[in-house]
Amino acid sequence: MALSMHKDASNSMDSSKYVRYTPEQVEALERVYAECPKPSSMRRQQLIRECPILSNIEPKQIKVWFQNRRCREKQRKEASRLQTVNRKLTAMNKLLMEENDRLQKQVSHLVYENGYMKQQIHTASATTTTDNSCESVVMSGQNQQQQNPTPQHPQRDANNPAGLLAIAEETLAEFLSKATGTAVDWVQMIGMKPGPDSIGIVAVAEILKDRPSWYRDCRCLDVLSIVPTGSGGTIELIYMQTYAPTTLAAARDFWTLRYTTSLEDGSLVICERSLTSSTGGPTGPPPSNFVRAEMLPSGYLIRPCEGGGSIIHIVDHVDLDVWSVPEVLRPLYESSKILAQKLTIAALQHIRQIAQESSGEIQCGGGRQPAVLRTFSQRLCRGFNDAVNGFVDDGWSLLGNDGVEDVTIAINSSPNKFLGSHYNSSMFPAFGGGVLCAKASMLLQNVPPALLVRFLREHRSEWADYGVDAYSAACLKATPYAVPCARPGGFPSTQVILPLAHTIEHEEFLEVVRIEGHAFSPEDVGLARDMYLLQLCSGVDENAIGACAQLVFAPIDESFADDALLLPSGFRVIPLDPKTAAPATTRTLDLASTLEVGSGNARAAGEADGYNLRSVLTIAFQFTFENHLRDSVAAMARQYVRSVVGSVQRVAMAIAPSRVGTQLGPKSLPGSPEALTLARWISRSYRIHTGSDLFRVESTAGDAILKQLWQHSDAIMCCSVKTNASPVFTFANQAGLDMLETTLVALQDIMLDKVLDESGRKFLCSEFSKIMQQGFAYLPAGICASSMNRPVSYDQAIAWKVLNDDDSNHCLAFMFMNWSFV
Repeated sequence: MALSMHKDASNSMDSSKYVRYTPEQVEALERVYAECPKPSSMRRQQLIRECPILSNIEPKQIKVWFQNRRCREKQRKEASRLQTVNRKLTAMNKLLMEENDRLQKQVSHLVYENGYMKQQIHTASATTTTDNSCESVVMSGQNQQQQNPTPQHPQRDANNPAGLLAIAEETLAEFLSKATGTAVDWVQMIGMKPGPDSIGIVAVAEILKDRPSWYRDCRCLDVLSIVPTGSGGTIELIYMQTYAPTTLAAARDFWTLRYTTSLEDGSLVICERSLTSSTGGPTGPPPSNFVRAEMLPSGYLIRPCEGGGSIIHIVDHVDLDVWSVPEVLRPLYESSKILAQKLTIAALQHIRQIAQESSGEIQCGGGRQPAVLRTFSQRLCRGFNDAVNGFVDDGWSLLGNDGVEDVTIAINSSPNKFLGSHYNSSMFPAFGGGVLCAKASMLLQNVPPALLVRFLREHRSEWADYGVDAYSAACLKATPYAVPCARPGGFPSTQVILPLAHTIEHEEFLEVVRIEGHAFSPEDVGLARDMYLLQLCSGVDENAIGACAQLVFAPIDESFADDALLLPSGFRVIPLDPKTAAPATTRTLDLASTLEVGSGNARAAGEADGYNLRSVLTIAFQFTFENHLRDSVAAMARQYVRSVVGSVQRVAMAIAPSRVGTQLGPKSLPGSPEALTLARWISRSYRIHTGSDLFRVESTAGDAILKQLWQHSDAIMCCSVKTNASPVFTFANQAGLDMLETTLVALQDIMLDKVLDESGRKFLCSEFSKIMQQGFAYLPAGICASSMNRPVSYDQAIAWKVLNDDDSNHCLAFMFMNWSFV
């Protein structure tokens, strides 16, 4: 009897300790876990009350379920990380084993050569005569060799293929010693997984050799001579010109030898180096208006993978003659991070982009082919680079200044120079005219480049002038000069961004911007029309080390043909590294071996705390002109660029974070939660009070809720709820900022009672107690005012109180539905 009771007690204890959940219960708990992985005790009790299917489960068991769920998630992430590390170590082990085999063969070869040399010396000593003159000659030769250990190469010129092949083989050996890691100290950076697997290694090689298609700073690349080799490879003599990143330094050019060959294991090698007086070889073109830079042995090692795909090893090693630029700009020319972003990572990203386009994984907007959209991006970058550099051989010449040298004016009246490029002769009037470029460069302090460019892209009205935009767009019309001059100040305008394409890593966006003008007086009606810009935004990922942030745009017409004329203008912000000791010549960048996922390793430990936020901003705006209006257009352009510089300086001061960390973003109010937490509170409180979801979460990513809240079509905003103080807005999504015509920086200066009209304020006061008790209330259709006192109508609004994790009141949220400017 006692045993039976003991057994029953054991069964009772087991049944209370172990709970078998139904699929419906698991689904309900998973939904809650996606929103809040660690709910409070009050939230768990509330969950039991709201979900009848969980009523038979004790709160303690639900707590245990969440603990187990978090443990499983942690184990899953750890397993994924270990698998990634294992793949990395396996790949590195394979490389080391192959390198070990190569070194053993090399040792065997050296041992054989050593034995052969000993035999030769022994033979020579046995047959030596006593003739003093012969001995004197031999000794003289030995002394000369000791004094000058550099071997005498055969004559190396374009007419001596054997000499070029010797240079090519030396370049190949030095490049492979870098690419396989035997002669360098590796510096790990964020890399890419093995790939791509949809294009072969020969196609990858051709893409990499076509440097102007992916290297945005490449102005031209001319192959002046091609020499085939006996092993099936090719030797090419190449002259390449590159753009200067700012207006404050000269452009660079390179005279190089490029060697393409195959290895015994099936790998393909493309190696390249500069031809100088020390290396030998033919003399290249004279560097007219360029600074001759040197490329040390660099290139690409493309190794096929088992089962498809390839591993690409890239080595970029250049000497850009840093001493020829001002000291403040030298970090641009000696930073390995900037070089990696411009060359190494750009090449890898371009190959991955081509591979995914070839497999049909990328869908582009507007019904256009990816290659056409890539061409638009290249033309925008090239046009902006041409404007910044203003090469004399393109027809550019400087115009006299007005006594102040802050803005440089260059003109181009030679349309024949641009035939076949991004310019077109139809831009130039038959009776004389040309293109005018106003440009300036400045140093910024404590402003993250990605944050500044993102702000300039999203809030064009903060710096742009609608009248100047109208003048720029006039060059596309039948009568290009219908707007003789831009009126300072213009009138209000709004922008609508229509995405066209983006790269797979979202580091570059191509989009069409529609600018809508709003005229308030009869004389403005003729100017207040919609205009369109083709815009390219890149470098807005703050985790990219050494990335250049850029915003380039050009006016287009409504038809937007594939061969549309483009006259690009824009901004470029390049970060300056803190001045450090010059890197050792044996260091290189390891991009292929770093297979860790996540951005936690984006910066080395301690780097964020000492991150020096100095950067160089370059601004360039292009306009067309008639000869008789050249001086007027130049004065307008100079004044406009100065106005833009002043606006950018004000914006930079406003958005500069007080303390820079690894997260770059707008500043939050003291004591306010992080944006991710606030977005979760807004969504959760809306569902608790109204019984419906604010939006459907389509992803379980940590920032999915914030992204959907930010991109919500209705205007959603939060304001503070404090006694004896007027409610002040603390947060708004993109639609909310557009409705209020403000920015996240200026949002905190707007009060709720200044936005609502009198009837709206009265209704909110009457419903305030209901909101506090019931949790929400609907507001009828009405009129509110933006920060610029423009009337805004809305069909309906809803207000609800936002609760934090402790179910305490945090703030008040509003959502204005179907709003529009009156």
